Amino acid sequence: MMQPLAVPEILAPAGNKPAFLAALAAGADAVYCGLKKFSARMEAANFTIEELSGLTALAHEQKTRVYVAFNSLIRSDEIAQTASLVQSLVRNVGPDAMIVQDLALISLARQLGFSGEIHLSTLANAGFAAALHPIRRNLDIQRVVIPRELNIDEIKTLAGSCPPGLDLEVFVHGALCYGISGRCYWSSYLGGKSGLRGRCVQPCRRHYEQGGRIRRFFSCQDLSLDTLVKTLLPITQIRAWKIEGRKKGPHYVYYTVKAYQMLRDHGDDSRMKKSAMDLLAQALGRPSTHYRFLPQRPWNPVDTDRQTGSGLLMGNIQGSGKSPFLIPREALLPGDVLRIGYEDEPGHAVYRVGMHVPKKGRLHLKFSAKPVPARGTPVFLVDRREPALEQLIREQDARLQVPAAVSDAPAFVQLPRGFKGRTKPLDLTVCRSLEKHGSRPVCGLWLSEESLGQAGKKLVPNIWWWLSPAVWPEEEPVLQPMIRQAMGLGARRFVLNAPWQTGFFEDKKDLNLWAGPFCNIANELAIEVLASLGFSGAIVSPELSAKDYLDLPEHSPLPLGIVIEGFWPLCISRVLSDRLEPLAPFSSPKGELAWVRPEGGNYWIYPNWKLDVREKLPELQKAGYSMFVHLDESAPKSVGLKKRPGIWNWEIGLL
Repeated sequence: MMQPLAVPEILAPAGNKPAFLAALAAGADAVYCGLKKFSARMEAANFTIEELSGLTALAHEQKTRVYVAFNSLIRSDEIAQTASLVQSLVRNVGPDAMIVQDLALISLARQLGFSGEIHLSTLANAGFAAALHPIRRNLDIQRVVIPRELNIDEIKTLAGSCPPGLDLEVFVHGALCYGISGRCYWSSYLGGKSGLRGRCVQPCRRHYEQGGRIRRFFSCQDLSLDTLVKTLLPITQIRAWKIEGRKKGPHYVYYTVKAYQMLRDHGDDSRMKKSAMDLLAQALGRPSTHYRFLPQRPWNPVDTDRQTGSGLLMGNIQGSGKSPFLIPREALLPGDVLRIGYEDEPGHAVYRVGMHVPKKGRLHLKFSAKPVPARGTPVFLVDRREPALEQLIREQDARLQVPAAVSDAPAFVQLPRGFKGRTKPLDLTVCRSLEKHGSRPVCGLWLSEESLGQAGKKLVPNIWWWLSPAVWPEEEPVLQPMIRQAMGLGARRFVLNAPWQTGFFEDKKDLNLWAGPFCNIANELAIEVLASLGFSGAIVSPELSAKDYLDLPEHSPLPLGIVIEGFWPLCISRVLSDRLEPLAPFSSPKGELAWVRPEGGNYWIYPNWKLDVREKLPELQKAGYSMFVHLDESAPKSVGLKKRPGIWNWEIGLL
């Protein structure tokens, strides 16, 4: 096991070889990267086993640790392929840690002899104090990557609850997703490209319309804690400052690593702080925000009046349509990469600069494709290869040794036995409130003070109590007593929407705990881990395809449930633009309607059509499902419901 550092490590992203070498040239303490498959950033170039073998050896020569992100949701039919890749990683690369979200990867890593650390990805959504003990005690996890939504007080709460042997990793810089990590299904819902599998098409970055106003209502500015990171230094449980950006180039990697080294090591030196801020200003990110880090001054990262295009804004297209040009705000170098406009706008293009252009000079643009970007279109510098950095990368590249031939062999893993028992099918309707459940018989309630009060002593024992899929440290002092109160009134059936919510239950004896659909369960190995945590059953991920659904019960070691009908959120967020009205419809560029419902401290975004696989009920019953969930969520009267198939990825598959 790695020895803890006296100071937090600067953890650099690397989505390709030049970025990896730039991280080494900058002196990063650790680098995280992904393979060509099963990474949560599949749009990055990523690495083959052969490439990563040589780069890891070079990193270890320089005392730099390497973490491999294996943080993708795994389908059952991918277990054998995943196992072979993990085995090859163990034999040929020997990384210091694996970053995972799917519980199956924990089982596979240990079965296949991985002796490094296992870090729990931010996609696993372990952002509350009660989660930490079961994660360390029951799963032998060494590090938790905590959500970006936490403020400094909440981070301190988690740190104070860290059991021995577990440490924390905190994002300090980089892009922000609008949705809470692990709680965004927007991209998958609109076409099978799941963010939980690294294939997000970023629908939150696009234009939407509400009340005649067209805005990027969900497009976030970047996170940059910059000088505020000094407040993290006294928190000894924080072992890593993480920089997001596996789709970024080497310029960004080098500049951000150097900046945070200065802020960590020389944060009391005003000149060094200024130099660090200058580097961050030139790192080619979006305009930045401190987000929620300061509880007394939370900063909404959604500002519809500011540009949120990735890269450094260099100016706007000028001139006529036939002869457009750019007057750059900063000098341009040969090889610089410009992005013209946004991907969802006409004329979007990527443009490589061929010659030096001075600040406020003129770059004439030639486009082979049409339409040509309109006058006023913003232009962003997204990658730069300045000669000095290129030389540093070449020097690192010259030290690379040709890796030994990769040793591949089929991996054999122990799969769980399928659950052979039969349980009586349960039709479970889940509501927010007894008063709003409609005509259906109510079997499930989202746990709240209101719903618990409505149920009363007589009904409490008969209800399945659902816990929120996003629990924050500030909510724990209310939630924990509420759970105890429910149990004191006879509640024994709970649906937990994160595996670590078992931390709220000290004694699981005589409890019927099911993993909820927000646990994102998609394979039998993950279900086996749930069984070891004390679960009695699992409601599978709604993202799956027909084949995934119908094959899984045969191999599952626990009874299974499925969400068969109801409103499923596109995503859940902790912030909302002050320009967007809740409970009122807004529309996408393709005319799809949605709305936002505030619930507790979060915002649930729903489409105007339901998930609905009720026509598949006979197939699902035959396959062996025993719980069929109806999510009874009422749409606002102003939102017209659309008649369309709600089968999600049933036919197209989960990409």
